[in-house]
Amino acid sequence: MSDLKNAAGGEADGKAAEKIADEPLVVPEPRQRSVRVVMLALMITMLLAMLDNLIVGTAMPTIVGDLGGLKHLSWVVTAYTLATAASTPIWGKLGDMYGRKGIFLTSIVVFLIGSVLSGMAQDMGQLIGFRAVQGLGAGGLMVGVMAIIGDLVPPRERGKYQGLMAGVMAIAMIGGPLVGGTITDHLGWRWSFYINLPLGAVALTMVTAVLHLPNKRRTEAKVDYLGAGLLTLGITAIVLVTTWGGSQYAWGSAMIMELIAIGVVSLVGFVFVETKSAEPIIPLHIFHNRNFTLMSIIGFMTGFVMFGAVLFLPLFQQSVQGASATNSGLLLLPMLLSMMVVSLFAGRITTSSGKYKIFPIVGSILMVAGLFLLSQMDTGTTRFTSGVYMAVLGAGMGFLMQITMLVAQNSVELKDMGVASSATTLFRTLGSSFGVAIMGALFTGRVQDEMTARGGGGATAGSAQLDAASLAKLPDPVREAYQFAVSSGTHIAFLVGACVGVIPLLAALFVKEVPLRGAAPETTLSETV
Repeated sequence: MSDLKNAAGGEADGKAAEKIADEPLVVPEPRQRSVRVVMLALMITMLLAMLDNLIVGTAMPTIVGDLGGLKHLSWVVTAYTLATAASTPIWGKLGDMYGRKGIFLTSIVVFLIGSVLSGMAQDMGQLIGFRAVQGLGAGGLMVGVMAIIGDLVPPRERGKYQGLMAGVMAIAMIGGPLVGGTITDHLGWRWSFYINLPLGAVALTMVTAVLHLPNKRRTEAKVDYLGAGLLTLGITAIVLVTTWGGSQYAWGSAMIMELIAIGVVSLVGFVFVETKSAEPIIPLHIFHNRNFTLMSIIGFMTGFVMFGAVLFLPLFQQSVQGASATNSGLLLLPMLLSMMVVSLFAGRITTSSGKYKIFPIVGSILMVAGLFLLSQMDTGTTRFTSGVYMAVLGAGMGFLMQITMLVAQNSVELKDMGVASSATTLFRTLGSSFGVAIMGALFTGRVQDEMTARGGGGATAGSAQLDAASLAKLPDPVREAYQFAVSSGTHIAFLVGACVGVIPLLAALFVKEVPLRGAAPETTLSETV
């Protein structure tokens, strides 16, 4: 009897998914110039969010030299990351409730206010606080872009724009460190924040002028403040655990254990509150859809792997292969170009055929293969060889990065587009936090163990990462020992990443290929929307 019930439930779930997919996307009247103009405005906004941390990271040594407060340095990044992660689901829900455009413009304004205040900071405490304001706005930028694209462009047509999204990511990762270094050297570190103003002004003007969406309140229900508070507390605890664990505090310390307990209790309480709320921050019913749940898992694991790779690949090339840290963004070019080209290819095929299930499967296979190849690098690996390995990993990422958002949005009703976009973004962000923490802990531990075994442990006391200047000052035997230790550390980090990559592969096998929604019959989405 239970088997019959389960079968009936699965059939009902499939029919519900197909009903959602068949629901046409009602696009606003053609008051905009073109989809491409709107996309340009959205891409500029996305660039704002993605460039910021990369530019500021390059300027951090100069900032510390001017403001002092070296012991609080990590909080400049942590405050921004925490505020971004915690506010992402809230921005998505507010957009669903009160209208996408107004909430999106508000997030841009908050981000720009935080940028101005950060540039005016007079001490490290002020900078940390203003970075949190900036992070609050950044949480609405990415989810706003994704939700608006979901509103405007039917999933069947959305693949055409995937290459643009991947291209923005590539531009940010390559250009961020270069722009940050140039601005800091010639204009001063405060302009690493002020540079957001002209880009933000362009984005505000274009979005205001060319984006026209229904701006009607969908419900009279109040915002779920209790759920928002519990979710914020839970996310904060998780991010702090992954940020502090193994660095500021030992993994088994009382502080880390308390944070874990706070995180678990908060998230359990959040789930309970969401079942009772009239307008939950993240409606739990969206997880009843198998595809949405699977995409959340794939997104989490992709974030875990990708940001770990972005962290350790430049370190390996600088420490072992002798590359310059100045052009650190260029070191990732093989991976980023491969990701962009493959994402564009997958998007075109999806648009023309409406098929997508094969892409997360192939992407997961390539991701595992690329990580395994990267784990085989040693002190004799050439830059060309490591570039080929990175290209394999990038191809896997290209198949996965945008498809996860596309399928997740296609799996929910249009009224939940914002929360679906924010939940997918949140899972990827949390995955990146866990990836950096776990792979970083494994890397640091292996480097220090190898250095101790080879008699060079003093060279890395307090840190397993040495910059090029510090490395050049080491005696030849110690430097060679460190290079071997770094290659050994990257081996274990990428090998664990390859094992983790099997999880999205298994999840992809269970994806149900529900037809992608198309535009409503009365609406043409070729150039105007």
